[in-house]
Amino acid sequence: MEDILADVDRVIMPGITHWNSPGFLAYFSITGSGPGILGEMLSGALNVNAMLWRTSPAATELEQVTLDWLRQMLGLPTPLFGVINDTASSGTLYALAAAREAIPGLQIRQEGMSGRPEVPRLRYYASQEAHSSVEKAGIVLGVGQEGLRKIGVDSSFRMDVAQLEQAISEDLAAGWRPFAVVATVGTTSTTSIDPVPQIAAICERYGLWLHVDGAYGGSAAVDPSMQWVLDGCERADTLIVNPHKWLFTPIDCSVFFTRRPDVVKAAFSLIPEYLRNTESMGDEVPNLMDYGISLGRRFRSLKLWMIMRYFGQEGLAARIHEHIRLGKLVEQWVNESRDFELMAPAPFSTVCFRAHPHHLDNEAQLETVNERIMNTINASGRFFLSHTRLNGIFTIRIAIGNLRTTEQDVRDLWEALQGELARME
Repeated sequence: MEDILADVDRVIMPGITHWNSPGFLAYFSITGSGPGILGEMLSGALNVNAMLWRTSPAATELEQVTLDWLRQMLGLPTPLFGVINDTASSGTLYALAAAREAIPGLQIRQEGMSGRPEVPRLRYYASQEAHSSVEKAGIVLGVGQEGLRKIGVDSSFRMDVAQLEQAISEDLAAGWRPFAVVATVGTTSTTSIDPVPQIAAICERYGLWLHVDGAYGGSAAVDPSMQWVLDGCERADTLIVNPHKWLFTPIDCSVFFTRRPDVVKAAFSLIPEYLRNTESMGDEVPNLMDYGISLGRRFRSLKLWMIMRYFGQEGLAARIHEHIRLGKLVEQWVNESRDFELMAPAPFSTVCFRAHPHHLDNEAQLETVNERIMNTINASGRFFLSHTRLNGIFTIRIAIGNLRTTEQDVRDLWEALQGELARME
């Protein structure tokens, strides 16, 4: 074992991108924590498969208890059933599968979709800023990429609800069967927040399933001052929140909440003879395998339970509040600078901006400047940033959410950005 660990240090570590570094500011799955790492180790040591209550009663019951704690911390109402999946990509797939199952009269689970002229073309909706997994889900479910209609956004990159309603009306007239809308609380590029209350009203009016992707932004609601970000989510049929994005939980841990567990179960439950027993065939206890594709299920709730007990809501909220403060600080510096400009509002702790020296207006040159600045910063090994494109413009992203990132780290990064721009001039 000593030789193996030496090779980890010699061979593996030089090729690791250190997501736990305070200078890692590129993506959302930003940091683990001591309690989370310990919970992951214990889960691996116990090595239980929580597919059925009988195969791991503690894992099944702890998942329900822990997710009810999280529900309360987020200010969400009851009743709300939850399970933990690997990522939001899986959760979105499961939500849309349930939405398809909820369509009256089609019997898609039993009869499928192919070769059935009576099955209309299905349509679902999400904004142009929605996560790529929303489109992938349509591919997997046989709805196809054309089954997703992408709705335009406003100047703050939020779904345009007037466009949404118009699109639904047009599709109904053209013979499509609308069945779901995916709203986002914290989009990947800009962390924009779709107007969920208005979207929920449209879904209720047209009888559509509402799924909310709160994978990133939902965690912010553990801070009571940020619970407004989940306004309207109590009306959603399904909601995702990823503790591995902003609750200091080692990947993977994605929470899937639903008001309609019966529909989700109807879409996925299939019990072979070798798994049939008193509990699996009854309704007294949940069997986690009934709520998704995966039969095998890790003991993911253990690490989340340990984190919630260790930090408490006040501890988690204080750290998220600090990250948002640091994001506002960066936003302030950008707005006060003559050589940088803000590219999107920053409702959380992710800031989208670019260098824009006052003497330079050529877009091709500006893109070259910004890409070079980002690549130089990343090559230093001190910080890691990412980019997106907003309205076609190359945009640098700073995503603050690491447990160990301090104000000094953020100040050092800002100085480095200014220094690189000055050197290029």
